Amino acid sequence: MSTTTAAGDAGGDDPVPDGDEPAERPAAPSGWHTLLEIPLRRRVAILVSVGAGLLVALVSVAVFFTAYRALYDQLDQSLVERATAASSSDLADPTLLFKVVSSDALAAGDFRVAIVSANGRWIAIQGSQPPVGQPETEVANGIPQPPRTGFVNGAPYRVVAVGAGQGRALVLAQELEPTRRTLSRLAIVLVVVGGIGVVLAALAGVAIARAGLRPVERLISATERVARTGALQPITVTGGDEIARLTRSFNAMLAALASSIERQRRLVADAGHELRTPLTSLRTNLELLVAAEEGAASGRPDAPRLSDDDRAELTADLRAQIDELAQLVGDVVELARDDPPEVAAEHLDLSEVVERALDRARPRAPGVRFEAQLAPCEVIGDASALERAVLNLLDNAAKWSPPEGTVRVVLREGVAPERPGTAVLEVADAGPGIAPEERDLVFDRFFRSADARTMPGSGLGLSIVAQTAVRHHGGVSAHEAPSGGALLRFWIPRA
Repeated sequence: MSTTTAAGDAGGDDPVPDGDEPAERPAAPSGWHTLLEIPLRRRVAILVSVGAGLLVALVSVAVFFTAYRALYDQLDQSLVERATAASSSDLADPTLLFKVVSSDALAAGDFRVAIVSANGRWIAIQGSQPPVGQPETEVANGIPQPPRTGFVNGAPYRVVAVGAGQGRALVLAQELEPTRRTLSRLAIVLVVVGGIGVVLAALAGVAIARAGLRPVERLISATERVARTGALQPITVTGGDEIARLTRSFNAMLAALASSIERQRRLVADAGHELRTPLTSLRTNLELLVAAEEGAASGRPDAPRLSDDDRAELTADLRAQIDELAQLVGDVVELARDDPPEVAAEHLDLSEVVERALDRARPRAPGVRFEAQLAPCEVIGDASALERAVLNLLDNAAKWSPPEGTVRVVLREGVAPERPGTAVLEVADAGPGIAPEERDLVFDRFFRSADARTMPGSGLGLSIVAQTAVRHHGGVSAHEAPSGGALLRFWIPRA
């Protein structure tokens, strides 16, 4: 019979037939996405309410079962003590039983007492028949049994049986209805208190979500303001929690973005200023050349004409200006890239790179002598970028060196306390040198000292040198050479 009941329960617990089960599984992702679409503040309030509700439910269940167990244990202990005391008295004298078991309780009908023999026969000593069964017969046969719950005419009783001499057992039963009423009232109280607790937890969850997410709302407003207006104003930071750290990180991002935009703005402004001069000169020379060509074609005696020497000089100037313009545009494009280009880093000897740069620099400055002391230095980097940086250093030194001057180039290994583990390239000229207040500025974009305004160049060569050094995890610096000129130092880590 128990097997049939278990099978029936198992069947009743399965609300969905086997054939319908696959059809309901795809509904879970939809519900999950629906939950994710709920605003974060409402989601936090829901989670807090659900968590508080589960906690209240667990506490209520724990309290109920603790009270249930305590009341039943207290009732069982009282019944066992009374039954033991009664069994030790003379059961033939009913007055002794009245002394052990309260006469008021017996008169009220809460207690039922009987004597059970080993053969299962029993006789009621007080009240109607108590719940007597096999467990009480086993106690009469000397086999102890724990207290149990029995029923008489549908009314529950707590039944205790103790030995009362050879082949006899004293059965003491007390009605459970008062205890059950107490537990029912306790359950109602727990449900009401738990419901109030859930409501308060929901209100607290809403308040916590609103207060906790207020900084997030400020961040959202700030990002929307940045997207709408482009104003990169920082947000006020209060406190020291994770939200404050997030706000500081956001402010740092805004500062970096503002700095990048400012650098790009200055680059565009400076590039426009520098491009205006060669473009104006190029336009002037082209207009002069076109006017001369049109005059020669018209045959008018008053038309402007150019001699062959003037025409050759003008053409040479145009070529030089075009080359200068192309070099300037290339330098601007190179410096405008915030991220380093994708290059394949390779092991190379920096001394060979410097030798190639020297071979290119000597024809550009025939009146300058280059002296080189190059020690082998293995590095990892981009050979073309390093060669261009070295060539810019050599061209800058040659530009500032007087006729028949000497440019000294030294490549050595950095030693402590200078820069141990690096390859150091030093280029020194014999020119007027760099003023101390300008040594930190010569590597900025488009920086040109007052003495360099009349000389060719755009002020981008040394900026490319500094950018190359940074991309190779190195650095640059400007110093005074022993000969009184400028000493530019370039270093990158060795392999």
